[in-house]
Amino acid sequence: MRKINTKDIEYIAMGSTVLGTGGGGDPYIGKLLAKEAINNHGEVLLINASELEDDALVVPIAAFGAPMILVEKLFSGDEFIKAFEMMESYLGRKIDAVMPAEAGGLNGVIPFSIAAQKQIPLVDADGMGRAFPRLEMVTFTLHGIPVSPITQADEKGNKNVYHTIDNIWGETLVGATAIQMGGSCAIGCYPMSGAQVKKAAVHGIVSYAQTLGEAILNAKEQNLNPLDSLMEKAAAIKLFTGKISNVTIKTEGRWNKGICEIMGLDENQGSNMELDFQNEFLMAKKDNEPVAITPDLIVLIDAENAQPITAETIQYGTRVVVLGMKSDKQWRTPQGIELGGPKKFGYKEKYVPIEELNKK
Repeated sequence: MRKINTKDIEYIAMGSTVLGTGGGGDPYIGKLLAKEAINNHGEVLLINASELEDDALVVPIAAFGAPMILVEKLFSGDEFIKAFEMMESYLGRKIDAVMPAEAGGLNGVIPFSIAAQKQIPLVDADGMGRAFPRLEMVTFTLHGIPVSPITQADEKGNKNVYHTIDNIWGETLVGATAIQMGGSCAIGCYPMSGAQVKKAAVHGIVSYAQTLGEAILNAKEQNLNPLDSLMEKAAAIKLFTGKISNVTIKTEGRWNKGICEIMGLDENQGSNMELDFQNEFLMAKKDNEPVAITPDLIVLIDAENAQPITAETIQYGTRVVVLGMKSDKQWRTPQGIELGGPKKFGYKEKYVPIEELNKK
């Protein structure tokens, strides 16, 4: 276990945006909420899952909605506390620790605000090792852990509790209500025991996010290239170097859907890349051939400062580098590929590990 301070939050937010693979939401508001809570209530205790009692109650707290909407419709912060307290009330017991549902962007830092305010630990684990667009797309589902009960709250004071027949119905019903709430809300979900967290979660992800953030933000003072530093820490593959030539994006339901087109530069002069995204980047094609496929991670990086770019903030003309990273081993099982692979998103391509697609 170790204490997390406001400087650590900067690193974790940056690394979480890398792991968000274009989605997960801009972490800025989450950073502000986490820092304010730490300043007011003290540092947050980050613990390994192995330090949990088997009968401990652990609950992921998350923002839910379309990242593009979150640019204009801000959270108040109270809705996350409401979702937390509703879960305690519904289950009739205190929550012993919180954790991120996903490591991506906003959701990588939001739980720190709850942990600080409630003076409880945050578990160094999540359910994805990245970000995914649907509520059932977590390793908890692979282990048969139900998403319900789900608590939901918005900034206006509306609150709901759901008990769904399976995890897909959790996405369906909470997603429908989130649209009526303006496209975003706060949720508590997947309440589980310490024993279940130890078995089902992706471990060490918060510390990993911090390592990635440090690689970017500390590189210059160490006389290192930020991009090279990030690639080394992430064991990333450089997929493409180029300039944004076109982007089409629309909000459909609670998802940002679109295609980012990149014109090749430097070693990729004369080639083109397309990134297909649904909140997160899910498919990268170089000259119409796949070079990275979900559930592996596709990360869009600003070539000037090595900072990750989220799908809703892509701008024409930006010089970029596209990186690929291996997904957690749980996503590379047949069950993981079925849950988070290309078929789930309607792609005809089959999943091939990123290292095999890029052997050359």
